[in-house]
Amino acid sequence: MSQEYPSQLLERAVNEFTKLPGIGRKTATRLVLHLLRRQEEEVASFSDAMIRLKREAVYCKCCHSISDTEICPICANPSRDHSLICVVENIQDVMAVENTMQYRGVYHVLGGVISPMDGVSPGDLKIESLVNRVAEGEVKEIILALSSTMEGDTTNFYIYRKLSQYNVKLSVIARGISVGDELEYADEITLGRSIVNRTPFTGKTY
Repeated sequence: MSQEYPSQLLERAVNEFTKLPGIGRKTATRLVLHLLRRQEEEVASFSDAMIRLKREAVYCKCCHSISDTEICPICANPSRDHSLICVVENIQDVMAVENTMQYRGVYHVLGGVISPMDGVSPGDLKIESLVNRVAEGEVKEIILALSSTMEGDTTNFYIYRKLSQYNVKLSVIARGISVGDELEYADEITLGRSIVNRTPFTGKTY
């Protein structure tokens, strides 16, 4: 047992929390001790929510966002503009764009960006299913809403090349988002304006 912890049970719980992104040992210890002070029913409810999420959550067959059903509520909503697709890196970005209340189209979640340094190739992302959606002929515009990083720009260009044979408009969110910024951390007003003031994507980097 570590000298730092008076209990192996406490140390094990802390070790599990430190596996979460952005959680160091001090934060993990604080969270574990907080749960320890709660009623057993509350901790059981927390644990049950995580287990049910893992077991029962599915990914939308259309856009690949997380969902309780095969088709997510956004894709199933007839009032959304299904001719307009916003391409994002992850589910957090869907939530960020939705929070702006400036967008009424649908989404396509890639599941990451092309990053050879991290071993992520185009085949690891949901790019082919995006091409298939465009090939159906109903899509008029693709908004490339990826983070303004080298990896994001590389992915934008790859998608641009893959869709060049189709009659579809490609645009990119306005650079109100600073270069190097992650989309999910942008404030809602800036992100909303970036969606509304999107510009045509020409295949060139900035």
